[in-house]
Amino acid sequence: MPTTQPIWSIRRIFLISIFSAFSILSILSLSIITHQFNKSYHDSAAEQIEHWAKVLADESLLYVVNSERKALNDSFLLPKHIPNLNHIHIYQLDRETGDLNLFYSYKRNMQRTAILEKHSEIANLQTPQFKEKYLEYMQPIKVNNDIIGHIYLQSSIEHITHISDTLLITSIIVFLIVCLLAIIIALKLERYICAPFTMLASTVQLAARQRNFQQQCEDMPYREADILGRNINILFARMEKRLAQLDSAEQQSLEHSQELETKINKRTEALKESNQELLSTLEKLHQFQSQLVESEKMASLGDMVAGVAHEVNTPIGLGVTASTLLADRLDEIKSAFEDKTLKSSQLKKFLHDSSENIAIIYRNLNRAADLISSFKKVAVDQSSEDIRTFDIKELLREVLLTLRPQLNSLPYVINIDCPDDLTIKSKPGPINQILINLIMNSIIHGFEGKDKGQISITVMSLSNQLNILFKDDGVGVDESIKHKVFEPFTTTKRGEGGSGLGMHLVYNLVTQALGGSIVLSSEIGHGVNIEINFPVS
Repeated sequence: MPTTQPIWSIRRIFLISIFSAFSILSILSLSIITHQFNKSYHDSAAEQIEHWAKVLADESLLYVVNSERKALNDSFLLPKHIPNLNHIHIYQLDRETGDLNLFYSYKRNMQRTAILEKHSEIANLQTPQFKEKYLEYMQPIKVNNDIIGHIYLQSSIEHITHISDTLLITSIIVFLIVCLLAIIIALKLERYICAPFTMLASTVQLAARQRNFQQQCEDMPYREADILGRNINILFARMEKRLAQLDSAEQQSLEHSQELETKINKRTEALKESNQELLSTLEKLHQFQSQLVESEKMASLGDMVAGVAHEVNTPIGLGVTASTLLADRLDEIKSAFEDKTLKSSQLKKFLHDSSENIAIIYRNLNRAADLISSFKKVAVDQSSEDIRTFDIKELLREVLLTLRPQLNSLPYVINIDCPDDLTIKSKPGPINQILINLIMNSIIHGFEGKDKGQISITVMSLSNQLNILFKDDGVGVDESIKHKVFEPFTTTKRGEGGSGLGMHLVYNLVTQALGGSIVLSSEIGHGVNIEINFPVS
């Protein structure tokens, strides 16, 4: 049964479109304005602290040159008149040792905690640095371009934070007002546009319910709706004419139907007895057939579901775990944001953890998708494969070309022995898939732990059969799984990316799609030999 597409109302379209447009424009405008205000306040604060650092450096220059510490403490009154200034440190350079010594210290409030000396952070404080609650800056004190010391200033930026919070609240209020206006405009516009269509719909419903198509639609307020109304009136006129014709035809049909009904009743009575026995027998056959089909389905479904559940459960479980952890972290960030306790470090850690969790979800969902795609390939449909005439050696070249990106970086050699002009009529798609699966199976499993390896593919025509002999000098197949290597979900790499469907897919392609046979022989340490035969023209 086809799924019906959801139909949106005009009201919903108008609300979403206008609300989205107003919201996007408002958010962009408010974001730009807020950013510009914050930038101007920060730039102004940086300029002020640089200005006062220069002024204070000039005021304290003579005291530092003459090492008059006490005189500086007694007469240095300017810092008390600088707004938002928290701390001042003046460091004097010891010319003998080259060390910076604290020469003068000031803090606005005697109850404030003294701060650590900053002479070790000169390189980082050459430009104003904004911290969470304050701004700090350090400037050299020079005499004739010789540095004799450094001055350090720390000023409060709480007034800037207060202004930013006020600006944010104002932006939110403006945004809500704009959203309300957008909703009002959308509803009024929708009401104006939908009213004529509602009137037309009512007229059509009334005409259909009463089967009275002689009434006419009224003139509409705008062109599009008026055109629709006129076309409905034309439709009503044609419907009225058509109904008259149908009534006449119906009367004739009733007369013929009565005659036919009499004949059918006579023949039906004769057929009922003979059909009853046939229906009973057919019903039993259908019951037996359904039971056989269901038994076969359940048997194959049990095997398939067991393999699918085993292979897909791990990546899906990891994806669910990662998404649950991401949801928990998101709730924590949301709570911190609503409580206004969100810190930049907390947000940075959340973004880092989110990236890791999303990567885990992406990898595992990709893994599950690859597995499901492999499961789909197991059921080989012969009728879906195209039969055409092609050169088998050219097909082998195409296979190697397809695998070149994987083979270029590997120390393995593939030798092809095939006549140059061997042209056959068969299905190239399944042959291509068989060769790719066999080559990749040797690389992944046969040459595991080996620094080098060799694969040989020999193709020859035997009467109306094509013979393909595939060999490798890998580790071989263990005796414990040799007899079930073509069964689904047989793998030696479970948990390491192996699905166990590769050789089963090869078997299905050979036996079902190509109508041939496949034989595997192997010894531990001596590689594997696979011989494939299938009919060709």
